[in-house]
Amino acid sequence: MYTSPIINKSTLVICISQSGETIDTLEALKYAKKEGAKTLSIVNVKGSSIARESQNVIYTNAGAEIAVASTKAYTTQLAIFYLLAVKLSLIYKKISEKEARQITDEIQKLPEAINNVLDRREEIHALARQLLECEHTFMIGRGLDYPMLLEASLKLKEISYIHSEAFASGELKHGTIALIAKNTPIIALVTQPDLKSKEISNIKEVQSRGANLITFITKSLNNGKINCSFELPDTAEELAAVPAVVALQLLAYYVSSDKGLDVDKPRNLAKVVTVE
Repeated sequence: MYTSPIINKSTLVICISQSGETIDTLEALKYAKKEGAKTLSIVNVKGSSIARESQNVIYTNAGAEIAVASTKAYTTQLAIFYLLAVKLSLIYKKISEKEARQITDEIQKLPEAINNVLDRREEIHALARQLLECEHTFMIGRGLDYPMLLEASLKLKEISYIHSEAFASGELKHGTIALIAKNTPIIALVTQPDLKSKEISNIKEVQSRGANLITFITKSLNNGKINCSFELPDTAEELAAVPAVVALQLLAYYVSSDKGLDVDKPRNLAKVVTVE
């Protein structure tokens, strides 16, 4: 809206909104249409403004989500993007039909992985108690883990009122490691096999500075080289973000709940952002 984006008739603009009423997203959608772009919205509420304004709509069908901090809407949005990626890869012949079926089969296993995390929620509850008195928390991860930590950090800020920042682990030595002191709470996420050794190196760096570490590690990557606080279920590497983000959302939930806060209605926040 404010940067004169390069949009033309060959552009597809995808708009994401749980409510379908988010004003800045709606205005961006209208601008894209005016410039001749094709539009696709991913929304949860049928008949919403963004759904009506878009040429194409994919509904997440997550059901009503009352809490300000969206959780199931987020994971259904992730699932839709995985499916879109598979379809586009097929169209552009980047993967075969067999590979597409394999990926979609793995996506269909995600509810089982999520249930595995939910069944062990008391383990996460125990970890949450370590954060109750904290003023600041930092989260570190590489590759796909980093954007998942951005979501986790946002949830922790929104509902527990603890200052939280997510850092790409590779950027630690470019300044942010100066913030790490004795007893600083650090949450680390490790789900990417190719980046595991580098992430372990980062974890050891913050440990050597006295940080209090909470680690979430995929089961197949947990070889005892670092202390694992919570073992995540194995999934296809590209899909590990889903059980990981559910575990981290639960962590934020228990911190907020144990502090006696209103998890569903955090202060100063509205469910639908209707002003720019």
